[in-house]
Amino acid sequence: MREGGIVGPLPSTHERLTDGAIGQSVNDWEQRYRRTVITSDTVTTAFVVAAIGEFFGARDAANWHEKWGILAFGTELLVLGAFAVSRAWAPAVLGQGAEEFRRLGRSLFAATVVLALGGIALTSRNIKLWIFVAIPAIALVTMSARYLLRLGLHKQRKEGQCLRPVLAAGSPATVRDLISRTRKFPHLGWRVDGVCTTEGRGLDGDELDGVPVLGQLTDVAKYVEHDGYRVVAITPDPYWTPNRLQRLAWNLEGSDAEMVVAPVLMEVAGPRLHVDAVLGIPLLRVSMPTFTGGRRAIKAVADRLGSAILLILFAPLMLFVALLVVTDSRGGAFYRQRRVGKDGREFTILKFRTMVVGADLARAELADRNEGAGLLFKMRRDPRVTRVGTVLRRYSLDELPQLFNVLTGSMSLVGPRPPLPEESAAYGPDIRRRLLVKPGLTGLWQISGRSDLPWEEAVRLDLRYVEDWSLALDAVILWKTLRAVLYGQGAY
Repeated sequence: MREGGIVGPLPSTHERLTDGAIGQSVNDWEQRYRRTVITSDTVTTAFVVAAIGEFFGARDAANWHEKWGILAFGTELLVLGAFAVSRAWAPAVLGQGAEEFRRLGRSLFAATVVLALGGIALTSRNIKLWIFVAIPAIALVTMSARYLLRLGLHKQRKEGQCLRPVLAAGSPATVRDLISRTRKFPHLGWRVDGVCTTEGRGLDGDELDGVPVLGQLTDVAKYVEHDGYRVVAITPDPYWTPNRLQRLAWNLEGSDAEMVVAPVLMEVAGPRLHVDAVLGIPLLRVSMPTFTGGRRAIKAVADRLGSAILLILFAPLMLFVALLVVTDSRGGAFYRQRRVGKDGREFTILKFRTMVVGADLARAELADRNEGAGLLFKMRRDPRVTRVGTVLRRYSLDELPQLFNVLTGSMSLVGPRPPLPEESAAYGPDIRRRLLVKPGLTGLWQISGRSDLPWEEAVRLDLRYVEDWSLALDAVILWKTLRAVLYGQGAY
């Protein structure tokens, strides 16, 4: 296995041109995974329906089972039919991204509406049970099962299995960036197996970062036809005019390949991108980022309510941690520090103390041992950190008091990392966009490596959050934060 989870060694060009053998193997695992998902959805839906009938059936009239059988069978058929109509079992969305769960949500919402209308038409008194209990229970169980299946698929992908072969076509520099990203994030399911460039050569001769350069950009369709690639990734290059892209799309018709074109605005995604047809021309419309409005109001309410609930739940743990801190070393339980928040306003952040008293004064003496990136000061084995502090940092327990900052409105549950005043003073105009939103208790930086991230990558993630923020993105980050905290990657 080569670095990055890529199965090696790569086959030669002659070995690769063998009647679509690559595409055939991909079809095998894709269809197996799809059948597994369909079976899981069917079994979990039937289980929920049966459990509800068993739990509520004993408390009703003698003819309950007859009515339950009709409603149960109808509900299951309705839900599974909605999955099929909404293409919730399409191989392209299974195992990656949020689209899989969005389609599940739309399917279940449609099933709920149809079920409610059917209940009104049939004047059924039992329909409320299926709308308000059965459908939400089916949503919880099916989505949980899908998530567990996805974890298994991602594990296989990290081992170099169940990957879609990609033919990348563009300039050597942009293709190299794509190769690097696919190796860094193998769980997304892409593996660049071949490259086409304008001149048919890479930066390293006949290879580009270990991937063979098969030919020129004019040969893309030919290699897809013979080799069975599942994804054709078009990266920026002056060669790609609208006419050439359209001709390539025509040439790929009838194959199993999906053509993906990387836009120039690489860091803009999600709800801000829209494809519109204007005067017969497809245009990529980029809407402005939203910093006010209804969704921001919902986020503010969720922050206050969520932090209040978490403070109540974690109160015993926080009291225990505070006792450990003051017992372990001289000083108080809390550490207060000035940070910069939304629109450059400073506030006092709260943490559990993890260092000895006077640690800030000793920082200058350790400047030559700084392991942090960019403007950050970090040390893996900082002599100022106490024994209890090491454990608190490992599991991010030192950050629990920041829930008070969220409750008072100076921070959010999710957002960019709150910078120090001296860091903020050194920001350029681009980086200052981090200050357009409230800093967060967690964020993209938290779930992507924390202190292990290069400074440029940490900034890129924060700016991406500012540009592409959505309530769905916040929910995903909060969900992934739990795993990041348990593994403790980049925490020191």
